[in-house]
Amino acid sequence: MKPKELQMLQTLYEQDFYAWVKQTAELLQSHEWDALDLEHLIEEVVDLGKSQQRALQSALRLVLSHLLKWKYQPECHTRSWQVTITRERLNIDELLQESPSLRRFLNDAQCISTIYQRARREAMAETGLLEEVFAIACPFSVDEILDLDFYPNADE
Repeated sequence: MKPKELQMLQTLYEQDFYAWVKQTAELLQSHEWDALDLEHLIEEVVDLGKSQQRALQSALRLVLSHLLKWKYQPECHTRSWQVTITRERLNIDELLQESPSLRRFLNDAQCISTIYQRARREAMAETGLLEEVFAIACPFSVDEILDLDFYPNADE
């Protein structure tokens, strides 16, 4: 591709992302490797991986915050909490089916701890309960977090 054509494709990326995606897909399908805007293509592929990781972290945070509410506010259980926990567990399962390598984040104690601390903060804000009420370390195993039938007992 001539430098001017590449410049046009790079400008398209800045001005109309969807058009850039369509053009890039056409170039890939026609094997026009030299015509690709590699700088932005690489950036977008990396971002795809990051978005999968963020989706997993978000779903885990939601499950954990709702499990904490379930555990520490048993008198306030609602069907919507149960629906959220189930939906996000299913989302996690789908993410792991599509991208099994994401499972490594579940085996990373530091990652789980970071997500738990965010979920803990969220649960504190939502419940109005004091920080001291909530366990400092995640009280749930990864298996419990993912188990569709697990709901913590407040009497633990």
